[in-house]
Amino acid sequence: MALIVQKYGGTSMGSVERIEHVANKVKSFRDQGHQVVVVVSAMSGETDRLLKLARSINPRGSAREMDQIASTGEQVTIGLLALALQKAGVQSRSYTGPQVTIRTDDAFGKARIQSIDSERLLADCKIGIVPVVAGFQGIAPDGSTATLGRGGSDTTGVAIAAAMKADECQIYTDVDGVYTTDPRVEPKARRLDKITFEEMLEMASLGSKVLQIRSVEFAGKYKVPLRVVSTFVDGPGTLITLEDDNVESPLVSGIAFNRDEAQLTVAGVPDKPGIAAAILGPIGDANVEVDMILQNIGADGSTDFTFTVHRNDLEKAHEIVKRVAGELKAKGVTAASDIVKVSLVGVGMRSHAGIASKMFKVLADEGINIRMISTSEIKISVVVQDKYLELAVRALHKAFGLEGEVAGAQ
Repeated sequence: MALIVQKYGGTSMGSVERIEHVANKVKSFRDQGHQVVVVVSAMSGETDRLLKLARSINPRGSAREMDQIASTGEQVTIGLLALALQKAGVQSRSYTGPQVTIRTDDAFGKARIQSIDSERLLADCKIGIVPVVAGFQGIAPDGSTATLGRGGSDTTGVAIAAAMKADECQIYTDVDGVYTTDPRVEPKARRLDKITFEEMLEMASLGSKVLQIRSVEFAGKYKVPLRVVSTFVDGPGTLITLEDDNVESPLVSGIAFNRDEAQLTVAGVPDKPGIAAAILGPIGDANVEVDMILQNIGADGSTDFTFTVHRNDLEKAHEIVKRVAGELKAKGVTAASDIVKVSLVGVGMRSHAGIASKMFKVLADEGINIRMISTSEIKISVVVQDKYLELAVRALHKAFGLEGEVAGAQ
């Protein structure tokens, strides 16, 4: 008998029929003798609908009130799933985040979990009750409901699993695991049986949408075995766990990409100490995250400074950089939003040389120009023009031996 925390996403909770399907899956685990705690998201599209409604009344409404509204989507699904479980003959009780109690800070809209009181959930499990907990939310220091940001239900599931010392946290979604890359871009993408926390964290941060970054960080920190599985197709899914030193890791485990990149270049700034801080300081003060950075030093004593930001932040960052460039007497500022970032990820990179040069040759053979490069121990990222995204991913996927049967083939 194991203690399992299962998290079901918005697609899994998208209709009455799907909620009843989830209830039957939970019941099957209970019938096997396992203790189960369930964490759920709002119905697919419901949080967007609620926030759109709120903004139609007041586009600049306070973050606290936005959280009050956004958190109600999960309150509906926990009640519906508890009712479905009861109908299926399983004792169940629903809880909001504040009722558990999941304590957060007061950063409404992007709150971070500080602690979880798991006593009530453990007590329910001991007497055969399946607790159904609202994901995405907790209670702020002043007693208000605070939400954890998009994808926050994943974090709730992992955090509850850590607090309860669960044997496994299962993330149920509309895909049957983590793939070597997005099957919509490369149909020959292969489902991975296992991937390390490090690799999954890199994949998530580099554009893979399977799991929220914070949930992977949480799982890695507290060593919670994490499994990504499909709600609709039976199968083992992908286990995300600690690196196994006894098994030689593949050179590259996956290819991630991010379409949301934009690039800014400040040309002809003086090559002297403090220039990077002068440019990026105001960007950081405006709460704009910078990703990749490149500095080219010219023979004339000036330098070109290039960096990338999220495409949604481009306009704000562009205005800031134009002002700073004027103060630095730079030659000019250019902006581009027609770029993407493509990344190779694999713990095997630590012990193998030549991966970067092979990546660059593959792209060169396809006539793809690299604009920027960034590396770490287990990843290599390049920025290329967006029209080359699919070509780059497919060429790299083949070159590094990641191909399997066509995704979805029987």
